[in-house]
Amino acid sequence: MPRPARPPIANKPMTNGKETGTRGAVPRAQAVYKALRRAIIEQALKPGMKLPEDSIGEQLGVSRTLVREAFGRLAVEGLVELKPNRGANVAYPTLEEARDVFDVRRGLERLVAENLAGRLTAAQAAELEAHVRLEEKAHGQDGPESIRLSGEFHIRLAEMTGNALLLRYVQEASSRCSLILAIYGRPHSSECAVSEHRQLIEALRAGDAARAAALMDHHLQSVVTRALLAPRAERDIRDVLAPYALSEGLTPS
Repeated sequence: MPRPARPPIANKPMTNGKETGTRGAVPRAQAVYKALRRAIIEQALKPGMKLPEDSIGEQLGVSRTLVREAFGRLAVEGLVELKPNRGANVAYPTLEEARDVFDVRRGLERLVAENLAGRLTAAQAAELEAHVRLEEKAHGQDGPESIRLSGEFHIRLAEMTGNALLLRYVQEASSRCSLILAIYGRPHSSECAVSEHRQLIEALRAGDAARAAALMDHHLQSVVTRALLAPRAERDIRDVLAPYALSEGLTPS
């Protein structure tokens, strides 16, 4: 006697890294990474804050495996510190480490400016101008937003060079600098960045590599000069991550 046909098996969430709900593991892992990275860059997750895998996994609706994977990527960028038998924390670089990071970034971004001068297309210039207008809207209103937009401006410049390795290093340095500003930057310490970004765009348009490199160096040095230690209050990690989970389509478990 023939056996009755089995009903189709519903897709179930798996935590072995192959499937998670209706979205593949790779997009979901990327969403977790992006949510945590933004929360750190925008100073919602404060420098030095402990990052419990279970609480984060519950808030984002994912397994601890995907949380640990995101921690690994963020550790490579210098945004998270992983300590054996002690878990993970948002990184808290010292002032000496902060100076070293900015020194490296200045060298990298001088190279970006030199490579891009005279090669900026009209479309690229228009894109940068549009980004600067976003910075102007955030000017003097939201410190974390200003820091994030400023970092994105520099990363976009590196992308426009077409040099993948240079872009990778600039992304890492920019991420670390955003964290540093979250610790040592006084409120609105990046206020003059908007005018400095406009000057840089004009130098790139004009093809003046020496001026563009000098402006970039002065701009980043000014950011360091304006830095000042400012204490930050802590919040519960679930409350902190709620809007970032929502923006990436993640739901609490």
